[in-house]
Order: sequence, then C-alpha cells, then structure tokens
Amino acid sequence: MTPPASAALPLPFPFAAIAGQPQLRQALLLAAVDPGLGGVLIEGPRGTAKSTAARALAELLTGAPFVTLPLGASLEHLVGTLDLGQALAGHQVKFAPGLLSRAHGGVLYVDEVNLLPDALIDSLLDVAASGVNSVERDGISHRHAARFVLVGTMNPEEGELRPQLLDRFGLCVRLSNIDDAASRQAIVRARLAFDADPQGFRADHADAQGALALALGRARATVADREALPYEDEVHAAVGALCMAAQVDGLRADLVMLRAARALAAWEQADTLTVAHVQQVADLVLLHRRKPGTEQSAAPSSSQSNAPRPSSGQGHGASGDKASTSASDGDTDWGAMPPEPVGIERVKPLRPLMAAAPTPKKA
Repeated sequence: MTPPASAALPLPFPFAAIAGQPQLRQALLLAAVDPGLGGVLIEGPRGTAKSTAARALAELLTGAPFVTLPLGASLEHLVGTLDLGQALAGHQVKFAPGLLSRAHGGVLYVDEVNLLPDALIDSLLDVAASGVNSVERDGISHRHAARFVLVGTMNPEEGELRPQLLDRFGLCVRLSNIDDAASRQAIVRARLAFDADPQGFRADHADAQGALALALGRARATVADREALPYEDEVHAAVGALCMAAQVDGLRADLVMLRAARALAAWEQADTLTVAHVQQVADLVLLHRRKPGTEQSAAPSSSQSNAPRPSSGQGHGASGDKASTSASDGDTDWGAMPPEPVGIERVKPLRPLMAAAPTPKKA
C-alpha cells in the first residue's frame, strides 16, 4: 500500500495584484529591500489583506522561505535549543535550530503579534534588528545569521503592544476598511477570479510579478553597496526636524527613517538620497512613535508639495488629522463647546444632626 501523497500547498496570491492598500505595499517592499529596518507592524481590522500581502511578499524573494510563528510557540521553539536526541544518543551537545534559523533569507510572519508573550516579542525584535541570533542556554553557546523580513499583524481591538516593543518595529501601517464602492468591487472580482483559477490568474500577472522581483533584487543590491546613494546635511536636518516635531523617544526613529529613505531611493533607482525620499517614508516611521497631540509636520524643503499625503482612513487619524487641522487654522479647537452659564439656586441652611450640649449653669 502506497502512502498517500501530501497535499499541495495553496498558491499565494500574486503581490502585483494586491490593490487598495498602497501604504501596505510600500512598507513591505521597503522592508524587503532593507531587512535591517526591523520589520513592519500592520494594524487593522479583519479582511484587509494583511496575511495575503505578507505571504505574497515571500514569493518575490527568490527561494525565500515563508515561516509562521504560531501563538503557542515557546522561546526554545523560536530561537532554538539543545538537540535532545543527539545528546541522549551520542552524548554530544548539538544545537537544534528554531524558527529564526528557518526564516533566514525569507519572511517571518507573526499573526496577532500583540497576543504573544513579551519575552518572545523581545527576542524576536532583537534578532530582526541585529540580524544575528545568539543562544546562551542549556550548555549551548551558538550564534547564527538570521536576516528576514519581519511582518507582524494585529487588531488593536484585541489589545495593544507595550510602547517599548511598539517602538522596536521599524515601520507601521494602519489599515482601515475600504469605503470606496469601485475599489471594493475590483478587489472582490480579483479575489473571486483567483479562487476560481489560481494558475490562470497568476499567469495574467506573471509579467508584473517578474518586474517587481527584478526591481526588488536590484534595489537590494544597491542598498548593500555602501558607496551608493550619498546624501547631504539637509537630509539629516530634515530627519531630525521630523523626529523632534513628533517628540519621539531616543534616536531609533532617526536611524530607521534614514534607512527607509535610502531603501526608497534604491527602489526608485535614484542617484542620491533627497529630502523628498525622507518625506515619503516619514509617516511609516513615525506613525506608531509619535506622541499624542503632536502634528504631522513636513520636513522643510522646497519640494514639500511633491511628498505624498497620507490617504484618508489610514491610522487612528483622529489625533493626527485634528492636530494638522489646528495647525492650519490657528489655535482654534473647532470641536470645543463654549461654556454655558449655570444659574445659582439658594440652598436652605443646614442644621446639625445633634443639638449642641447645654451650657452648665453657674453654682
């Protein structure tokens, strides 16, 4: 009796066919160009192409693995641990790789990252930023390369990440439900066409998919070249101005913004890194780091009008939109209600509950 053939894995939806989420596409491509950015955190409701886009990104990286970190994973499962089989059989101390080793060169996807234990998230973000996994436990001292595109998704309604961990993600995208009827219909038609004929749908987008993969490989090579994409002091000044206006903690935002702008310049095949590149990535870097009440100010530049504006509905736009409105219209708070006069009514005097003790008579 022959063993049953293993079921084939479902084909991924092509990245080139993802529509309606331009910021999501841009953030994932930038993280793929420079994995040292520290990953992408995607916040949004269910059914907004979070996991679909993450799986599709891995296909653009030739031969790249796609590894999922389950919620029930342990720290040993993530970073690796002692190979007990080898230790018991041959009395040898050998390292058993974890998910971080398997994800090297590909995409590590964490669904509902806000529900993971903080210890796992801390280790995960450390490796994502450094590109090296160090294990010192159970008699093992082991280090190995672990460079991957970290993609974490979460629904804010199910809980938030601690600010210390939130800041460790390089880029952040906040999605919203698509409220344009034509866009919704186009997305639904594309998904139905893919479900009906995955092979045919992928064939229709093969040229666009190949162009994306080629551009991604070229941009990664440019970023790896230290001599490529020089930039002037005005770029540093623009980054510092944006981060100080957002009142971010520390200097991680400055470093990530420069790397993200350089990745964008490499993707666009630019000769130099300019302030315009900084402006285009600023929202992705500062969205989850900006202190409440600070405005989304743009970097001082003559090309400020060329920077793309954030699309409506992206992010918890209440604070950012209100801040930008107040900045443009003065200090007037258009949502404030003027105080109303309240009449004063006369209240009867209160009497004590117990009568005062009688004054003793003189003898």
